[in-house]
Amino acid sequence: MYAEEVAEMAGRIRDEDIALVRERTSIAEVISDTVTLKSAGGGNLKGLCPFHDEKSPSFNVSPARNVWYCFGCGAGGDAIKFLMDAEHLSFVESVERLAARAGIQLRYVEDDRSAPRPRPQQGQRQRLVAAHAAAVDFYRAQLSTAGARRAREFLAERGFDRAAAERYGCGFAPDAWDLLTKHLRQQGFTHDELVTAGLSRPSRSGSLIDRFRRRLMWPIREITGDVIGFGARKLFDDDDGPKYLNTPETPIYKKSHVLYGIDQAKREIAKQGKVVVVEGYTDVMACHLADVPTAVATCGTAFGADHISVLRRVLFDSDERAGEIIFTFDGDAAGQKAALRAFEDDQRFVGRTFIAVSPDNMDPCELRLAKGDLAVRDLVARREPLVDFALRHVINRYDLDTVDGRVEAMRRAAPLVAKIKDREKRPEYVRKLAGDLGMEIEPVQRAVLAAANGQPAGGSTAPARPAPVTPSVDSPRSMVEREALKLALQEPVLAGPMFDAVEAAEYRHPVHVAVRAAIAAAGGAATAAGGAVWIEQVRDACDDLAGQALVGELAVEPLRIDGEPDPRYVSVTMARLQWGSVTGRIKDLKSKIQRINPVSNKDEYFALFGELLSLEQHARALREQAAGGL
Repeated sequence: MYAEEVAEMAGRIRDEDIALVRERTSIAEVISDTVTLKSAGGGNLKGLCPFHDEKSPSFNVSPARNVWYCFGCGAGGDAIKFLMDAEHLSFVESVERLAARAGIQLRYVEDDRSAPRPRPQQGQRQRLVAAHAAAVDFYRAQLSTAGARRAREFLAERGFDRAAAERYGCGFAPDAWDLLTKHLRQQGFTHDELVTAGLSRPSRSGSLIDRFRRRLMWPIREITGDVIGFGARKLFDDDDGPKYLNTPETPIYKKSHVLYGIDQAKREIAKQGKVVVVEGYTDVMACHLADVPTAVATCGTAFGADHISVLRRVLFDSDERAGEIIFTFDGDAAGQKAALRAFEDDQRFVGRTFIAVSPDNMDPCELRLAKGDLAVRDLVARREPLVDFALRHVINRYDLDTVDGRVEAMRRAAPLVAKIKDREKRPEYVRKLAGDLGMEIEPVQRAVLAAANGQPAGGSTAPARPAPVTPSVDSPRSMVEREALKLALQEPVLAGPMFDAVEAAEYRHPVHVAVRAAIAAAGGAATAAGGAVWIEQVRDACDDLAGQALVGELAVEPLRIDGEPDPRYVSVTMARLQWGSVTGRIKDLKSKIQRINPVSNKDEYFALFGELLSLEQHARALREQAAGGL
């Protein structure tokens, strides 16, 4: 496909111009915009491949030959091909991007190559990027107008002077309906281009109006430095919109891939092998100005797998050079929850993850304003391993003065220790956990080992109060519980009503109990439409770290049925789930009836006997249902 495009485009862009672009392009510089490269010997460079996940670098660049190749996935080519694959550009767009970078004026020809002509229209991506660049200039000019006084005050109140505003391209969207739209239309951008870029939107009357109005603006740049979107902060009380409003998803702006400040921070991140993840635009500015130049932030979405992929490539986060990832979440409940979710992603990094929380629960911007630049640097320097924070958060939920509290805290904390990537550190954390709990080391060791083997982290220690025996993770009962939860997560429309009708008390495995409770807290399976949003709702509603991880696992694990599930399969699964507890209650009732004197305790005897008959009838119905009968 690539060769065909080259041949086709060579008839429109002069062959000699394409050759000149290749000659004057440093492939190492182009790739270094997105991938941190290290020496591989023999004049070659290596890094983590941007096209597949890997822990050891197999992506190689040969500056002498101006080519690249990945031994892991087999992709390769020249600088033009890299831009096509990495940024989803067409051949023309890639050549034009590299030509602009090298200062080359391209010439375009018709079939008659003797008739050069200017190219009338750039590729879509370049047009959208150009529109954003023009919008940046417009918004920056507006920041100095009388109407932007509140925006300037907002920046000043947070410790940012004019130089800081200019460094980060801050601007102001004026109190007008279509001032930017008219400005950009006069510069030659079309109606469709402005809508596609997310800079304008159709009004109710059908005319085109500005998307942002009366707001402080931050340009959002991708790793190469191109502006691809905006973040807009509410300034006025009569603005009924959200506090922050971002550019919608567009062909060039994907919020799950974008990290604010990465364009300015990437070189220091690569140099220091460290990145600081903060929560907002002002936090990035505050960190950079306080000499923490490795700070970045997400843009209107949670930190996720795509962000991790970007950072790992910049960090050169590999077996050869593990980096440091430091999160600076707020100390409130929401910040703690975000930190625990970050711990789930710890396995995606080769490097070590840390958390830095201000003693006063201030974010970096507030901290800099209240206590100065040194306080921000100290915040990052006082970081603690994320696993320590997660363990402390779990343990603090239980009363360690009681046997029940200590054992339950051990059960919840053991899976976290079992997840520690560096196996050599696990024994030390076992000792630390035992000390924090005030327990002997042996039961904690057994619990961690069991969790590492995928078994319930209970060891042989039982709580003081009577409790049902927790089935092993691969017991028939646990397998049925797991299948029921999979149905609720993967097929809520089909399974929801039957799933919700079965009480949560039917579940025995502690992690399954946590997931069942999260499904109920998310509104119940019967109310869900399914898909990624439903899975995320359940994850967010789950307070148990192991449960949160299990939600993601169950969401993609195949059901234990050939073909598509139907109501019959749901019915059978839910019947089998209830069967065990019903037969257990029947056994308990029979034992209790045998201990009662039917003469002196006649009323109780007949009441229990009636309950037994009802349960046995229910058991027969469940047995038929579990066998496949409806």
